[in-house]
Amino acid sequence: MKTINIHEAKTHLSRLIEQASNGESFIIAKAGKPMVMLVPLQKSASPKTRTGFLNNTNTFIPDDFDSLGQESILNLFGLNDEISD
Repeated sequence: MKTINIHEAKTHLSRLIEQASNGESFIIAKAGKPMVMLVPLQKSASPKTRTGFLNNTNTFIPDDFDSLGQESILNLFGLNDEISD
């Protein structure tokens, strides 16, 4: 990894940033003592979408999915006696 003194880094900052964005890393030193490292940012992958995240799994959705727990919920609100089918 290349070490550059701070004066040179200030003078050629645009060039160093361009090189770093192309994958090269640098250490910037002051009076020969390493101070910071200039590294490229990791390119983030496209946003993760959750559509189809259960593909290729054995997923079972019961036919009465929309009414699961209905009786318990009605009991919690004291409505089970009022609604009877």
